[in-house]
Amino acid sequence: MNTVSEPNEPAPPGLDPRIAARLRRDRDGLVAAVVRQHDTGEVLMLAWMDDEALHRTLSTGRATYWSRSRARHWVKGETSGHHQYVRSVALDCDGDAVLVSVDQVGPACHTGARTCFHDELLRAAA
Repeated sequence: MNTVSEPNEPAPPGLDPRIAARLRRDRDGLVAAVVRQHDTGEVLMLAWMDDEALHRTLSTGRATYWSRSRARHWVKGETSGHHQYVRSVALDCDGDAVLVSVDQVGPACHTGARTCFHDELLRAAA
């Protein structure tokens, strides 16, 4: 039995090779995903994506990330109900980060805060 793929068989689904070629991943195969509220620009969180997470995000419109602590993919809101509906995704000039603009439902932070960046360390004087 021949187990080699025939040349005319469709490629398995996944991240568009043109996008994949532009990514500069870290040693774990990840790129940073900066997540912001689409209409206000408020930065909500930082997460990590591998090629599959980016593919799922682009193809489903639901923010999908790679959990470094759980070593698996997760869709934002799958357990909390605090979903992120993707409005746009942009790749930065170096290819090592993506900007995910979302419509956030509920808090973005696992602590229950609206944003993960609620602990200011410095605020410049006006």
